[in-house]
Amino acid sequence: MSNTSVETVTSTADRIKLGLAVLVVIAGIVGFSVLSAQPLAARVGVFVGSLVIAALIAWFSEPGRRTISFGGESYNEVKRVVWPTRKETFQMTGIIFAFVAVMGLFMWVLDKGIEWVLYGLLLGWK
Repeated sequence: MSNTSVETVTSTADRIKLGLAVLVVIAGIVGFSVLSAQPLAARVGVFVGSLVIAALIAWFSEPGRRTISFGGESYNEVKRVVWPTRKETFQMTGIIFAFVAVMGLFMWVLDKGIEWVLYGLLLGWK
């Protein structure tokens, strides 16, 4: 089954940019490890800085621009979501807990019934 909507990186320049971004992230991880004698804030700064630089490099590639566009569209979609009120949230949570309790009781009764049939009636164990 072929999925023709999958987009791949075809440009050599984009591949180089994305590869460089990955290398920058790896360098940030290595820098975090190598600077173990430095304060934690400096180490985290090196790692976060590498992530920012990698994001900037990736942003200038076509897949990076598509990702930024997707993020913006996702944010706009989240703004259109109608969130439940506090009362609705508590009601639905109560319904879920009640359903779980009833299903747990049902499964226990079913388990004990099967146990009685197998061990009590068929095998004659007590």
